[in-house]
Amino acid sequence: MKNHILFLLVIIFLVIVPAFANAGEDSFTQKDRELLIRLDERLNQIDKRFEQIDRRFEQVDKRFDQIDKRFEQIDKRFEQVDKRIDELRQDMNKRFEQVDKRFESMQTLMMAVIGAFGAIVAVAIGFAVWDRRTMTRPFEFKVKEIEKDIDSTNKKLDNLIDAFRQLAKNDKKVAEILRSFSLL
Repeated sequence: MKNHILFLLVIIFLVIVPAFANAGEDSFTQKDRELLIRLDERLNQIDKRFEQIDRRFEQVDKRFDQIDKRFEQIDKRFEQVDKRIDELRQDMNKRFEQVDKRFESMQTLMMAVIGAFGAIVAVAIGFAVWDRRTMTRPFEFKVKEIEKDIDSTNKKLDNLIDAFRQLAKNDKKVAEILRSFSLL
């Protein structure tokens, strides 16, 4: 607004100074007065237009202020969303850590179960082998005794057959019996 007034003063000064310069020659004529009145009216119209433009600029400034406020609100909302996302990310990281811990504990539990099962299987196999050995030892001793008895009995039978063969040389009945059993 001050600029407009200054502008008007400059225009008036530019119009009036030459008029005063010519004042010595002619004084203001009716034409000059009418020109000044028209000029004054035009300047008033220009002032009104500038005032309207100033109002429009003020309205535009208000709109820009409103837009700035809206942008600030949007910025705040974005900050809130960023905070929420950060909180969610932290919660997810905590949950992943919990899941990792659970997997680790489950893995150690599985390893313990597998180790225990392997130990049980090894003990069962060891017990079965030990039991077989301890159970078969008495039979092994008995089998060896029986084999010895069979060997001694075989020797006795061989000696008996030899004796019957000797006897068959002198006795024909014994010889016939031995031949019937294919022993002679």
